[in-house]
Amino acid sequence: MSAPLYLRIRSEWEARIRSGELPPGSRLPTEAELQEQYGIGRATAQRVLHELAQAGLVERHRRRGTFVADSARKENLLRFVNPRLTGPEIPGRHEVRSAAVVRAAEVTPPVPVLADDTPVNHLVRRKFDVEETPLALEYTTVPFALAPHLLDEDLAHLTLLSYFRAHRVPVATSRMYLDPVLLDERDAGLLACDPGVPVLRQRRLTWLANGELAEAAAYLLRPGLMEFYIEQSVSGD
Repeated sequence: MSAPLYLRIRSEWEARIRSGELPPGSRLPTEAELQEQYGIGRATAQRVLHELAQAGLVERHRRRGTFVADSARKENLLRFVNPRLTGPEIPGRHEVRSAAVVRAAEVTPPVPVLADDTPVNHLVRRKFDVEETPLALEYTTVPFALAPHLLDEDLAHLTLLSYFRAHRVPVATSRMYLDPVLLDERDAGLLACDPGVPVLRQRRLTWLANGELAEAAAYLLRPGLMEFYIEQSVSGD
């Protein structure tokens, strides 16, 4: 299954930025120029520029335009808990390492709120940038009873919060935890790092309106490639 059009266009511009073809400060096309260049609607053009900005690749300025940001990759931590998220939590290509229905006791990392014998969908993916450098490992656990057909989806492009919304799953809250951990030999190999290297692990727990768990996700992030921040408006009520 081919990637959505907006994602293919965004990936094209991301590749041009990361390759150095568009250095920091370069101006990107306006929404109108993207519409004309690709024959797309305004909503698609807006989404392309918005997601490039969310990925920290560009900066958008009212009346001035959109410009390539500095070389450090910046990620907004609020993306990980945004219920309206439509693109991937961490932009880039996914490689599906494993996808299976297993007992909750078998998943990594453990999900203590689920009974050991609970059937769950367990998905392990590796994230790459456009230069094929591994950025992160993603471990996702979803109760099978909540999403019995989850593994039939296009797992290379799956975004869980978007999936829940499309299937009217009544998610209510999402909480993120940040843990310093040491890479074991297996994860270190997948991230092209040495075992024992300290990394940041982001864990996200998403809950249903009735208080039951909808999803447990964990992201092991390769050090030195991304800079994280939180931004919110402080202008008035």
